[in-house]
Amino acid sequence: MYNQEDQIEAKDLIKKIQNYLNYFYIKKYFILLFSLAFAMLISLINEIRDETFTANLTFIVEEEGPANSLGSMSSIASQFGLNIGSTSQTIFSNNNIKELILSRKVISKVLMDSCNIKGEKDLIIEHYLSIEKIRNEWEKKKDFKEINFNKGYLIRQHDSIINLIYVNIIENTLEVDFNDSESNVLTVSFTSNDEYLSKFFVEKLIDQVSKMYISNQTLVASNSLAFIQSRADSVFIELKNTEKRLAKVQDVNQRIIKFQGRLKELQLIRDVEILNTTYLEILKNLELSKLTLLNSTPIIKIIDKPVLPLPTNKISMLKVFLISCFLGMFTSVIFFGVKKLYLDLIS
Repeated sequence: MYNQEDQIEAKDLIKKIQNYLNYFYIKKYFILLFSLAFAMLISLINEIRDETFTANLTFIVEEEGPANSLGSMSSIASQFGLNIGSTSQTIFSNNNIKELILSRKVISKVLMDSCNIKGEKDLIIEHYLSIEKIRNEWEKKKDFKEINFNKGYLIRQHDSIINLIYVNIIENTLEVDFNDSESNVLTVSFTSNDEYLSKFFVEKLIDQVSKMYISNQTLVASNSLAFIQSRADSVFIELKNTEKRLAKVQDVNQRIIKFQGRLKELQLIRDVEILNTTYLEILKNLELSKLTLLNSTPIIKIIDKPVLPLPTNKISMLKVFLISCFLGMFTSVIFFGVKKLYLDLIS
């Protein structure tokens, strides 16, 4: 009994499928026409839309700064109350490197940097305004019509433009992501209408972050070096002046020997010896400070740089046509299938 019911249900199902197939066959011209129209529309949209290029740059972020490899030698500098060793702590950790890259300060400096695109050297922001066709929109705005960033000074309008570009970059064209949750490898991606601009932007961006790191990481060592160099120069000048005074006193004492002159000579000899010892110690600290400064290494180590030609968002015409044609056919079949089901239910 159950087998007969199953056979009846199977026959009904096959009959319904045949009815739908016959209905689709009747509507074949409509399905074909809709598929071709849909494919042509999608192909046209793909063809007329602006071509964009994405540059990807991968790098590693060191969570700790370079260790002080000079060891016990730093104790010499401590005699002067100086700390010229590099610290193991750094503000550039994995937790905030992304925010640093996306900061307005960094991106503004990148925009005000220069690059050579297709033989034309100019500021990146000027290239950006031309390539993104933003200047064309300024023709109607009197306040922005004559704006140029090459004048060497910034006014209120310049800041407004930089801020608008910054917001657009952060929201639409720039992405910074870790490759996975447990890795400290980051990828920076920038998209624009010109592959050269995309490539130069990510490279300048990482270069600017590296400069900020080096400036911060070597700040103590640089200040110590400047102080010790100044101290060495002043001690050396004082030593030379004292040696000259000693030579004059010795010349006088050769002709007339007096206890007062002899006492002055002994005092100057002592001063010269003290200054010599001090100067030698300062020179040691000076060399130590130079080594410490050289020992500071960048926080960012680049793994892969973008290589031209960059990948584009445009797909080949044939591929777009075939995919959209299939999607159009699938959509039209669904539409007529739902319509057939509705007609069957109300009949």
